[in-house]
Amino acid sequence: MDEDTTTIHITKTLTSSMIVELIDKYPNLEEITCSPSVYNRTSNTYINALKQLDINVKRQYNWGAKSKSNGIEFYVLKLSNEGLTPKQISQKLEISLNRVYYLLRKANAKFDNRKRKYNHKEIKQLKRDGLKPKEIAEKLDIPLRSVYYILNKK
Repeated sequence: MDEDTTTIHITKTLTSSMIVELIDKYPNLEEITCSPSVYNRTSNTYINALKQLDINVKRQYNWGAKSKSNGIEFYVLKLSNEGLTPKQISQKLEISLNRVYYLLRKANAKFDNRKRKYNHKEIKQLKRDGLKPKEIAEKLDIPLRSVYYILNKK
């Protein structure tokens, strides 16, 4: 039972059993919102009965999934800058690994000043200076595949 809630949004057509469940679950319910399509499918009898109980039914768009981040992007970016791997960040913040990758991509789109594991500018400059990828990898003591990745990244 949620006594503090006065407004709820529904996504299904109201039925008599649903109305009883809502009143039991939310005793202080004052307003039910739903999309216009759900409102149009709801019986006027139910809408009028709810009005007599001082519960208004309103049409309201409530599109799209709500953000689940709650400001967590900042912490993901901070931990990434501290050198934690996405898997470690996922475990520390108790969020899915895919969510960590998503938030890092989102953060990179906003701020492209994240610390990188390897200095991309230095690697590209060494390539312009005539060094081969294998020589760059040996000189900087980094994996050859990382050098190729950085050089091929657009």
